[in-house]
Amino acid sequence: MALRMFLFAAFATTLMGLLLWYMGNRTGSILPVRFRKPMWVVLVLYGVGTIGVFATLRRESHPDWMTSIHWSVYLAMGLVSVVLAGLIAVDFGHIVLKALDWIRFKWGAEDALLEQVDPQRRQLLGGVLTAGVWTMAGSVTVLGSREAKRLAEVKEVEIPIEGLHSSLDGLRIVQLTDIHVGPTIKRAYVQGIVERVNELNADLVVITGDIVDGKVVALRDDVAPLGQLTSRHGTWVVTGNHEYYSGVEEWVEEFRRIGIRVLLNEHDLVQHDDTAFVVAGITDFRAERMKPEHKSDPASAIAGAPDNLFRLLLAHQPRSAKGAHQAAHFDLQLSGHTHGGQYFPWNLIVPFVQPYAVGLHQLGKMWIYTSRGTAYWGPPIRLGAPAEITLVRLAIAEA
Repeated sequence: MALRMFLFAAFATTLMGLLLWYMGNRTGSILPVRFRKPMWVVLVLYGVGTIGVFATLRRESHPDWMTSIHWSVYLAMGLVSVVLAGLIAVDFGHIVLKALDWIRFKWGAEDALLEQVDPQRRQLLGGVLTAGVWTMAGSVTVLGSREAKRLAEVKEVEIPIEGLHSSLDGLRIVQLTDIHVGPTIKRAYVQGIVERVNELNADLVVITGDIVDGKVVALRDDVAPLGQLTSRHGTWVVTGNHEYYSGVEEWVEEFRRIGIRVLLNEHDLVQHDDTAFVVAGITDFRAERMKPEHKSDPASAIAGAPDNLFRLLLAHQPRSAKGAHQAAHFDLQLSGHTHGGQYFPWNLIVPFVQPYAVGLHQLGKMWIYTSRGTAYWGPPIRLGAPAEITLVRLAIAEA
């Protein structure tokens, strides 16, 4: 594990260095000469600050003054990520034009499209595009940070279930996910979530992973309000990948201590009026890489459960849907992990790299709902992918 973490840290640091070098060279080309050295100083300080912040995530405590540093570094991280995406998009467009020129040349064209534009105008256009990227990134950061600070709104989703027992028609499930309590998300925000959920008087509350980013000893008080969640049947939680980065065994014990039922490839039978239903939960899709005994196993999670009851599966990553569908008959899977991309332009990209990236989908007869998350991770930015407290309402599917 230590070697794996070291190799990952070395790779991440190298990649970040290369990306900052690329961004610095692209940006420096439009700056007056006297501003280029200060720009490189700022980029180096940002790189060092980012490494320092991630290196301290596993500390047992953080002084209050570090919170401001965390906010600054994470906001800068969001700004940099949007700038990089924009610059790469601009350069990709230039590569496409070059490719078109090559194709035209092969077909007998005597001049190139790019060469028809005056070199000074090309340079001016490049500078305008680069400046535009920075302006866009600044706007995303400012507007997105304001949105991220707001408490997540309730999003209601009705899901028709084939063969649903009449007693479960209208069953109300609150889903929380990806709260990421840590450097910039503290007790006050968690308390606000809990109060909003409790006002809903739901039948049950489920939390589909990535609750924390840090050790129990550092975040116990910040997470404690989750023990105040109230509903008719109680609260269930499954592990996300960030629990494994933060000491999963200690967090499982802590969740249980504050009264939350943890499902590790297992299920509970819940009595509701004159029927019952199954709440099953699996460990994170990639848990085996960090803790082999926590290998995600949908078949084990449902083993022994009655066949004729409504079956709810809690799975942090929507990627679990294929295995869950193959292993057993589940009626509904609730997931998170993707954040819906969290902010522009990533909210446009995530659907291309994640199955069932956001919202309601269907695989066979199994429904999958992927929440955008109840808070945020890393950059305190939300734009184009609002955070949500999901209120799922079951309904009998029409024949």
